[in-house]
Amino acid sequence: MQPNLVYVGTYTRSGRSEGIYVYVQDPESGELSRLFAVPERDPSFLAFDPRKRFLFAVSEMRAFEGEGMGEAVSFSIDQDTGNLTPLSRQTTHGGEPCHLATDATGRFLFVVNHEHGSVATFPTGDDGILAPSSDLRQHEGSGPGPTQAGPHAHFVTLDPSKERILVADKGIDKVMLYRLDAARGALLPHDPPSASLHSGAAPRHIAFHPNGQYVYVNGEADMTVTAFAFDPERGRMEELHYLSTLPDGANGERFSTAQIMVEPRGRFVYVSNRGHNSIAIFAIDQATGRLSAAGHQPTGGETPRNFNIDPSGTFLYAANQNSDTIVQFRIDPDTGQLAATGNVTEVGSPVCILFG
Repeated sequence: MQPNLVYVGTYTRSGRSEGIYVYVQDPESGELSRLFAVPERDPSFLAFDPRKRFLFAVSEMRAFEGEGMGEAVSFSIDQDTGNLTPLSRQTTHGGEPCHLATDATGRFLFVVNHEHGSVATFPTGDDGILAPSSDLRQHEGSGPGPTQAGPHAHFVTLDPSKERILVADKGIDKVMLYRLDAARGALLPHDPPSASLHSGAAPRHIAFHPNGQYVYVNGEADMTVTAFAFDPERGRMEELHYLSTLPDGANGERFSTAQIMVEPRGRFVYVSNRGHNSIAIFAIDQATGRLSAAGHQPTGGETPRNFNIDPSGTFLYAANQNSDTIVQFRIDPDTGQLAATGNVTEVGSPVCILFG
């Protein structure tokens, strides 16, 4: 088994981090060993181009605190060492850019601006250089919660067909659906243009089942996970049900969910609970896509902002943002339960874990 490179995005605003960190993963033990630190301001989330020649990052500046608009940044990846070399940067025309993804060809990069509730599209050259944005799609609306006074786009991904772009907007309780007009470099509303969640959910992240027929969305504000049936032909999302991500009796005013993932075999869904500092585990009914609660695992630290599963599906890594650790767990393939391995990686304010 070949070692995996692992890229970690962080918040430098904490004063405990330098930027993007590069690690190598031992495929047997799962242990992470640090290789490089690449300076960048608040590179909270990261994404590769389809061929993994380039790494893209958001620089999550906040207009409301006078830092100016956020930026999208590109780096070339040394194919022998994994080290990064800065290539280009462009304004995202919005504050707090917090997630990004490329189209299937790598010709366009999509970035969501949390503060302003917008989605920027950037043409991307074959050399990894970002051109100025060719399109800015502004969301409209609000929700009932205290963090829903306006739109807050938070996550962008492609559906399994790679033909539709989905954006979770936690401010308006919707998943917006787009298609790409490649000639213009613009996002156009899909038909239907959106799927709604229950009021006050504040949808944050999106995860597809490997079969492409089910999709799961975590509600940041009300600590829920919502299961949808997904029509691969028409791109329609039909809600099946939703469940709490907390155990019975648990509650907290400062609790919120962060990340959601379906493990590679499609048997379990995981959701991180900030404040409760746990990973919620759900089993998937393969015939219906519905979920059933299967337990909770403490993350061994504070504020699990993000987590990721290695390509083999063996290990889950929880990024505890406020305790400056990445804690490793082994996944039981039959039950989905998580067991701490004892491997803990210290890194300042980890926000995103990306496997190369």
